[in-house]
Amino acid sequence: MKTPIKAFILIAICVIAFVISIGMGSVNIPFEEIVNILGNRILRLPLSEDIQGTTISILWNIRLPRSFMAFIVGAALAVSGTVMQSILRNPLASSFTLGVSSGASLGAALFIVLGISVPLLGIFALPLIGFLGGLATVMMVMSFTLRLDKNMANQTIILVGMVFSLFVNALLTLVTALSRQHLEQLVFWQMGSFSGRNWSHVFVAFTVTVICILFLMSYSREMDIMTFGEDQALSAGVELKKVKFLLIGVCALLTGTAVSFVGIIGFVDLIAPHVIRKLFGSSHQIVLPMSALFGGAFMVVADLIGRTIMAPSELPVGAVTALIGAPFFAYIFFQKRKGAR
Repeated sequence: MKTPIKAFILIAICVIAFVISIGMGSVNIPFEEIVNILGNRILRLPLSEDIQGTTISILWNIRLPRSFMAFIVGAALAVSGTVMQSILRNPLASSFTLGVSSGASLGAALFIVLGISVPLLGIFALPLIGFLGGLATVMMVMSFTLRLDKNMANQTIILVGMVFSLFVNALLTLVTALSRQHLEQLVFWQMGSFSGRNWSHVFVAFTVTVICILFLMSYSREMDIMTFGEDQALSAGVELKKVKFLLIGVCALLTGTAVSFVGIIGFVDLIAPHVIRKLFGSSHQIVLPMSALFGGAFMVVADLIGRTIMAPSELPVGAVTALIGAPFFAYIFFQKRKGAR
Protein backbone atom coordinates (compact mmCIF):
# COMPACT_ATOMS: atom_id res chain seq x y z
CA MET A 1 0.00 0.00 0.00
CA LYS A 2 1.34 3.44 -0.97
CA THR A 3 2.36 5.97 1.68
CA PRO A 4 -0.34 8.60 0.83
CA ILE A 5 -3.08 5.99 1.18
CA LYS A 6 -1.72 4.79 4.53
CA ALA A 7 -1.44 8.41 5.70
CA PHE A 8 -5.05 9.07 4.66
CA ILE A 9 -6.24 5.99 6.57
CA LEU A 10 -4.36 7.12 9.68
CA ILE A 11 -5.89 10.62 9.45
CA ALA A 12 -9.34 9.05 9.07
CA ILE A 13 -8.72 6.91 12.18
CA CYS A 14 -7.74 10.06 14.10
CA VAL A 15 -10.94 11.85 13.08
CA ILE A 16 -13.14 8.84 13.93
CA ALA A 17 -11.46 8.35 17.32
CA PHE A 18 -11.86 12.05 18.12
CA VAL A 19 -15.56 12.16 17.17
CA ILE A 20 -16.31 9.02 19.21
CA SER A 21 -14.39 10.47 22.15
CA ILE A 22 -16.36 13.72 22.29
CA GLY A 23 -19.65 11.91 21.70
CA MET A 24 -19.38 9.11 24.28
CA GLY A 25 -19.54 9.42 28.04
CA SER A 26 -22.01 9.65 30.90
CA VAL A 27 -24.15 11.65 28.46
CA ASN A 28 -24.02 10.36 24.88
CA ILE A 29 -24.19 13.09 22.23
CA PRO A 30 -25.40 12.03 18.74
CA PHE A 31 -23.21 12.85 15.75
CA GLU A 32 -25.74 15.26 14.23
CA GLU A 33 -25.86 17.25 17.47
CA ILE A 34 -22.05 17.40 17.58
CA VAL A 35 -22.00 18.81 14.03
CA ASN A 36 -24.78 21.28 14.87
CA ILE A 37 -23.06 22.55 18.04
CA LEU A 38 -19.66 22.88 16.35
CA GLY A 39 -21.26 24.67 13.38
CA ASN A 40 -22.94 27.09 15.75
CA ARG A 41 -19.82 27.76 17.83
CA ILE A 42 -17.33 28.01 14.97
CA LEU A 43 -19.34 29.23 11.98
CA ARG A 44 -22.25 30.89 13.84
CA LEU A 45 -24.78 28.62 12.09
CA PRO A 46 -28.30 28.33 13.56
CA LEU A 47 -28.57 26.01 16.57
CA SER A 48 -31.33 23.41 16.72
CA GLU A 49 -33.96 24.13 19.38
CA ASP A 50 -33.87 20.48 20.51
CA ILE A 51 -30.31 20.78 21.84
CA GLN A 52 -30.13 21.58 25.55
CA GLY A 53 -27.72 24.06 27.09
CA THR A 54 -26.15 21.35 29.26
CA THR A 55 -25.30 19.31 26.15
CA ILE A 56 -23.57 22.33 24.61
CA SER A 57 -21.62 22.95 27.81
CA ILE A 58 -20.56 19.31 28.13
CA LEU A 59 -19.33 19.18 24.54
CA TRP A 60 -17.67 22.60 24.26
CA ASN A 61 -16.32 23.17 27.78
CA ILE A 62 -15.48 19.64 28.95
CA ARG A 63 -15.08 17.03 26.23
CA LEU A 64 -13.55 19.07 23.42
CA PRO A 65 -10.73 20.55 25.54
CA ARG A 66 -10.13 17.17 27.15
CA SER A 67 -9.96 15.31 23.84
CA PHE A 68 -7.78 17.99 22.25
CA MET A 69 -5.44 17.83 25.24
CA ALA A 70 -5.28 14.04 24.96
CA PHE A 71 -4.43 14.26 21.28
CA ILE A 72 -1.76 16.94 21.80
CA VAL A 73 -0.11 15.06 24.68
CA GLY A 74 -0.16 11.79 22.74
CA ALA A 75 1.41 13.52 19.72
CA ALA A 76 4.09 15.17 21.85
CA LEU A 77 5.08 11.95 23.63
CA ALA A 78 5.07 9.92 20.40
CA VAL A 79 7.31 12.36 18.54
CA SER A 80 9.65 12.64 21.52
CA GLY A 81 9.98 8.86 21.69
CA THR A 82 10.62 8.62 17.94
CA VAL A 83 13.46 11.13 18.10
CA MET A 84 15.03 9.62 21.23
CA GLN A 85 15.04 6.12 19.75
CA SER A 86 16.65 7.44 16.57
CA ILE A 87 19.46 9.49 18.06
CA LEU A 88 20.25 6.97 20.83
CA ARG A 89 19.75 3.97 18.51
CA ASN A 90 17.91 2.05 21.21
CA PRO A 91 14.33 0.74 20.76
CA LEU A 92 13.63 1.19 24.49
CA ALA A 93 14.96 4.77 24.73
CA SER A 94 12.68 7.70 25.58
CA SER A 95 12.67 11.00 27.42
CA PHE A 96 11.37 9.08 30.43
CA THR A 97 14.56 7.01 30.35
CA LEU A 98 16.52 10.22 30.89
CA GLY A 99 14.47 11.22 33.94
CA VAL A 100 11.95 13.73 32.54
CA SER A 101 9.00 12.08 34.26
CA SER A 102 10.90 11.60 37.52
CA GLY A 103 12.08 15.20 37.62
CA ALA A 104 8.66 16.57 36.71
CA SER A 105 7.02 14.40 39.38
CA LEU A 106 9.45 15.51 42.06
CA GLY A 107 8.96 19.18 41.15
CA ALA A 108 5.17 18.81 41.23
CA ALA A 109 5.29 16.84 44.49
CA LEU A 110 7.35 19.54 46.23
CA PHE A 111 4.99 22.19 44.88
CA ILE A 112 1.94 20.34 46.28
CA VAL A 113 3.51 19.38 49.62
CA LEU A 114 5.03 22.78 50.37
CA GLY A 115 1.86 24.61 49.35
CA ILE A 116 3.75 27.06 47.14
CA SER A 117 1.59 29.84 45.73
CA VAL A 118 2.40 31.78 42.54
CA PRO A 119 -0.46 34.32 42.14
CA LEU A 120 0.47 35.55 38.66
CA LEU A 121 0.57 32.04 37.17
CA GLY A 122 -2.61 30.63 38.70
CA ILE A 123 -3.49 27.25 37.17
CA PHE A 124 -0.19 27.19 35.25
CA ALA A 125 1.98 27.18 38.38
CA LEU A 126 1.94 23.39 38.84
CA PRO A 127 2.63 22.62 35.15
CA LEU A 128 5.50 25.13 35.10
CA ILE A 129 7.13 23.68 38.23
CA GLY A 130 6.72 20.16 36.87
CA PHE A 131 8.23 21.12 33.54
CA LEU A 132 11.20 22.87 35.15
CA GLY A 133 11.84 19.79 37.31
CA GLY A 134 11.90 17.51 34.28
CA LEU A 135 14.08 19.84 32.25
CA ALA A 136 16.53 20.33 35.12
CA THR A 137 16.93 16.55 35.49
CA VAL A 138 17.68 16.10 31.78
CA MET A 139 20.18 18.95 31.81
CA MET A 140 21.97 17.33 34.77
CA VAL A 141 22.02 14.00 32.93
CA MET A 142 23.53 15.61 29.84
CA SER A 143 26.11 17.60 31.83
CA PHE A 144 27.17 14.55 33.83
CA THR A 145 27.40 12.47 30.64
CA LEU A 146 29.61 15.12 29.06
CA ARG A 147 31.99 14.93 32.04
CA LEU A 148 32.21 11.13 31.76
CA ASP A 149 32.35 10.89 28.00
CA LYS A 150 33.26 13.87 25.81
CA ASN A 151 31.84 12.08 22.77
CA MET A 152 28.48 11.57 24.55
CA ALA A 153 28.12 7.94 23.47
CA ASN A 154 24.56 6.64 23.36
CA GLN A 155 25.04 3.94 25.98
CA THR A 156 26.61 6.44 28.40
CA ILE A 157 23.64 8.80 28.06
CA ILE A 158 21.14 5.99 28.68
CA LEU A 159 23.00 4.57 31.69
CA VAL A 160 23.45 7.99 33.31
CA GLY A 161 19.78 8.78 32.63
CA MET A 162 18.64 5.57 34.30
CA VAL A 163 20.81 6.25 37.36
CA PHE A 164 19.47 9.79 37.72
CA SER A 165 15.91 8.58 37.15
CA LEU A 166 16.22 5.99 39.93
CA PHE A 167 17.74 8.55 42.30
CA VAL A 168 15.02 11.15 41.65
CA ASN A 169 12.34 8.46 42.02
CA ALA A 170 13.80 7.60 45.41
CA LEU A 171 13.52 11.26 46.46
CA LEU A 172 9.93 11.30 45.21
CA THR A 173 9.10 8.19 47.27
CA LEU A 174 10.60 9.86 50.33
CA VAL A 175 8.55 13.03 49.81
CA THR A 176 5.37 10.98 49.30
CA ALA A 177 6.00 8.86 52.42
CA LEU A 178 6.54 11.95 54.57
CA SER A 179 3.40 13.73 53.30
CA ARG A 180 0.55 11.32 53.86
CA GLN A 181 -2.05 14.12 53.86
CA HIS A 182 -1.22 14.75 50.18
CA LEU A 183 -0.86 11.07 49.27
CA GLU A 184 -4.03 10.79 47.16
CA GLN A 185 -3.27 13.95 45.18
CA LEU A 186 0.34 12.90 44.53
CA VAL A 187 -0.57 9.38 43.44
CA PHE A 188 -3.36 10.63 41.15
CA TRP A 189 -1.02 13.14 39.48
CA GLN A 190 1.63 10.47 38.95
CA MET A 191 -0.88 8.20 37.17
CA GLY A 192 -1.99 10.87 34.67
CA SER A 193 -5.39 12.36 33.91
CA PHE A 194 -6.97 14.78 31.43
CA SER A 195 -9.79 15.65 33.81
CA GLY A 196 -10.33 19.37 34.31
CA ARG A 197 -8.27 20.51 31.32
CA ASN A 198 -9.60 23.68 29.69
CA TRP A 199 -8.97 25.75 26.56
CA SER A 200 -6.13 27.70 28.22
CA HIS A 201 -4.21 24.47 28.83
CA VAL A 202 -4.93 23.35 25.26
CA PHE A 203 -3.63 26.61 23.77
CA VAL A 204 -0.32 26.53 25.65
CA ALA A 205 0.30 22.80 25.08
CA PHE A 206 -0.64 23.10 21.38
CA THR A 207 1.70 26.05 20.80
CA VAL A 208 4.71 24.39 22.46
CA THR A 209 4.06 21.03 20.78
CA VAL A 210 3.69 22.41 17.25
CA ILE A 211 6.82 24.58 17.53
CA CYS A 212 8.88 21.67 18.90
CA ILE A 213 7.67 19.20 16.25
CA LEU A 214 8.38 21.64 13.41
CA PHE A 215 11.85 22.25 14.84
CA LEU A 216 12.56 18.52 15.11
CA MET A 217 11.37 17.95 11.54
CA SER A 218 13.96 20.48 10.36
CA TYR A 219 16.60 17.98 11.61
CA SER A 220 15.10 15.01 9.74
CA ARG A 221 18.19 14.59 7.53
CA GLU A 222 20.54 14.49 10.52
CA MET A 223 18.35 11.94 12.29
CA ASP A 224 18.19 9.77 9.16
CA ILE A 225 21.99 9.72 9.09
CA MET A 226 22.35 9.11 12.84
CA THR A 227 20.25 5.95 12.65
CA PHE A 228 23.12 4.32 10.71
CA GLY A 229 25.54 4.87 13.60
CA GLU A 230 27.74 7.52 15.16
CA ASP A 231 30.77 6.87 12.91
CA GLN A 232 28.70 7.26 9.74
CA ALA A 233 27.11 10.44 11.10
CA LEU A 234 30.52 11.96 11.88
CA SER A 235 31.87 11.02 8.44
CA ALA A 236 28.78 12.64 6.84
CA GLY A 237 29.57 15.94 8.58
CA VAL A 238 26.98 15.82 11.36
CA GLU A 239 28.07 17.74 14.47
CA LEU A 240 27.12 14.80 16.63
CA LYS A 241 27.58 16.23 20.12
CA LYS A 242 25.82 19.52 19.30
CA VAL A 243 22.92 17.84 17.49
CA LYS A 244 22.41 15.25 20.25
CA PHE A 245 22.38 17.89 22.97
CA LEU A 246 19.96 20.07 21.00
CA LEU A 247 17.52 17.30 20.02
CA ILE A 248 17.48 15.74 23.49
CA GLY A 249 16.81 19.19 24.97
CA VAL A 250 13.85 19.78 22.62
CA CYS A 251 12.50 16.29 23.40
CA ALA A 252 12.76 17.10 27.09
CA LEU A 253 10.79 20.31 26.48
CA LEU A 254 8.17 18.37 24.52
CA THR A 255 7.80 15.60 27.11
CA GLY A 256 8.16 17.91 30.10
CA THR A 257 5.36 20.17 28.86
CA ALA A 258 3.05 17.19 28.28
CA VAL A 259 3.82 15.57 31.64
CA SER A 260 3.54 18.80 33.59
CA PHE A 261 -0.01 19.45 32.32
CA VAL A 262 -1.53 15.99 32.75
CA GLY A 263 0.82 13.94 34.93
CA ILE A 264 2.88 10.89 34.00
CA ILE A 265 1.66 8.82 31.07
CA GLY A 266 4.06 6.16 29.88
CA PHE A 267 4.51 3.75 26.98
CA VAL A 268 3.03 5.98 24.23
CA ASP A 269 6.54 7.10 23.30
CA LEU A 270 7.56 3.44 23.12
CA ILE A 271 4.65 2.07 21.08
CA ALA A 272 4.14 4.80 18.46
CA PRO A 273 7.65 4.82 16.90
CA HIS A 274 7.69 1.04 16.41
CA VAL A 275 4.23 0.90 14.83
CA ILE A 276 4.86 3.86 12.52
CA ARG A 277 8.27 2.61 11.35
CA LYS A 278 6.70 -0.74 10.49
CA LEU A 279 4.07 1.05 8.39
CA PHE A 280 5.95 4.01 6.88
CA GLY A 281 9.64 3.10 6.88
CA SER A 282 12.49 5.08 8.42
CA SER A 283 12.43 8.54 6.79
CA HIS A 284 11.90 11.04 9.62
CA GLN A 285 10.26 13.54 7.27
CA ILE A 286 7.33 11.08 7.19
CA VAL A 287 7.79 9.20 10.47
CA LEU A 288 7.61 12.29 12.74
CA PRO A 289 4.20 13.63 11.58
CA MET A 290 2.76 10.12 11.31
CA SER A 291 3.97 9.34 14.86
CA ALA A 292 2.23 12.50 16.06
CA LEU A 293 -1.05 11.38 14.45
CA PHE A 294 -0.78 7.81 15.78
CA GLY A 295 0.19 8.96 19.28
CA GLY A 296 -2.66 11.45 19.36
CA ALA A 297 -5.25 8.89 18.27
CA PHE A 298 -3.85 6.29 20.69
CA MET A 299 -4.10 8.71 23.62
CA VAL A 300 -7.64 9.80 22.72
CA VAL A 301 -8.75 6.15 22.67
CA ALA A 302 -6.91 5.41 25.95
CA ASP A 303 -8.63 8.37 27.62
CA LEU A 304 -12.01 7.26 26.26
CA ILE A 305 -11.47 3.76 27.69
CA GLY A 306 -10.39 5.19 31.03
CA ARG A 307 -13.48 7.32 31.51
CA THR A 308 -16.10 4.92 30.12
CA ILE A 309 -15.09 1.34 30.94
CA MET A 310 -15.93 1.74 34.66
CA ALA A 311 -18.30 4.73 34.46
CA PRO A 312 -19.18 6.71 36.52
CA SER A 313 -15.73 5.99 38.05
CA GLU A 314 -12.70 6.99 36.01
CA LEU A 315 -9.46 5.08 35.49
CA PRO A 316 -6.27 7.18 35.26
CA VAL A 317 -5.18 7.20 31.64
CA GLY A 318 -1.64 6.25 32.73
CA ALA A 319 -3.01 2.95 34.01
CA VAL A 320 -4.72 2.26 30.66
CA THR A 321 -1.58 2.98 28.61
CA ALA A 322 0.46 0.83 31.02
CA LEU A 323 -1.90 -2.13 30.58
CA ILE A 324 -1.43 -1.85 26.82
CA GLY A 325 2.20 -0.80 26.81
CA ALA A 326 3.75 -3.20 29.36
CA PRO A 327 3.19 -6.33 27.21
CA PHE A 328 4.44 -4.35 24.19
CA PHE A 329 7.55 -3.33 26.13
CA ALA A 330 8.21 -6.98 27.04
CA TYR A 331 7.74 -8.03 23.40
CA ILE A 332 10.28 -5.43 22.16
CA PHE A 333 12.77 -6.39 24.87
CA PHE A 334 12.68 -10.13 24.15
CA GLN A 335 12.70 -9.58 20.39
CA LYS A 336 15.86 -7.50 20.81
CA ARG A 337 17.48 -10.27 22.89
CA LYS A 338 16.61 -12.88 20.26
CA GLY A 339 18.11 -10.69 17.55
CA ALA A 340 21.33 -10.30 19.56
CA ARG A 341 21.91 -14.07 19.72
